[in-house]
Amino acid sequence: SSDRYVSEATILIQSTEQIGTANTNITTFLTGINSPNKSDQLLLSEYLLSIDMLKKLDHTLNLKSHYSDNKWDFASRMWLGKYYLEWFYRYYLSRVSVTYDEISGVLRIQTQAYDPQTAHKIAQILVQDGEKFMNEINHALARVQVEFLDKQVYKAQAQVQQASKNIINFQNHKGLISPKVTVESINIIIAKLEEQRTKLQAQLNSLPRSLDRNHPTRKSLEHTIESLNRQITQEKVKLASTNGTPLNSLVEEEQLLQLELKFKQDIYQTTLIALEKGKMDAARALKQISIVQQPVLPEYPLQPRRIY
Repeated sequence: SSDRYVSEATILIQSTEQIGTANTNITTFLTGINSPNKSDQLLLSEYLLSIDMLKKLDHTLNLKSHYSDNKWDFASRMWLGKYYLEWFYRYYLSRVSVTYDEISGVLRIQTQAYDPQTAHKIAQILVQDGEKFMNEINHALARVQVEFLDKQVYKAQAQVQQASKNIINFQNHKGLISPKVTVESINIIIAKLEEQRTKLQAQLNSLPRSLDRNHPTRKSLEHTIESLNRQITQEKVKLASTNGTPLNSLVEEEQLLQLELKFKQDIYQTTLIALEKGKMDAARALKQISIVQQPVLPEYPLQPRRIY
């Protein structure tokens, strides 16, 4: 029986994703590293024992020639695997094992080859390629999320610009910079006119009753008060009238447009925050493989168990 050398490695997958769970302990809070996830460990185990992984190993190390070499004993070397992938894969599973330890949460990798260097290289590639595989899964998901958020930000930005254009077009069409400001200005004018009218009315009331009704002073005050009344009425008509479009209606329309713009701006701000958070999460979404035991370069052939 030909000697078979065994290389072993022990690895642990830890996530460096941002802390988002409520039951995070103080260690996770300080380090940013979550406890081992069983699903990640089992997913990596499935990948390391997959046909895709076998093809990569064969491309790098030419495993098919190594395992089927005629210099190895006829019982342990690979026969049909030289011609058929299914038999090659079955032989691969008999020489490489990946087991999950439920207690410690680690993956134990064990590889067998007919020389120490090949067994050691197989274990090294499994560890290195496994980390790349886990990170690629996370990054692919993060990229999809960031691309989606990026599109939402672009869409929200376009909506904000359109809402802003609607306000400008409304103001240009009505010939007013801002109906609200115009209404406020008219209200100020009305208040001042009413104040003047009140003062003049007080002066008129303070005149002696014995004063003739046609007295110039009385006539002047009455004429001025009438003029103020007409002007106040004209100003109020601008604010509310059944003819045409009164300013209060324009103010309501403008407020609706302003509310729409504010709503679009809030959405835009929210999507921007989500995009930045998504980018940060994507940058930290790594599956760090901590090597508990480096792949060992075997010195003594543990297989086959000849005495047994």
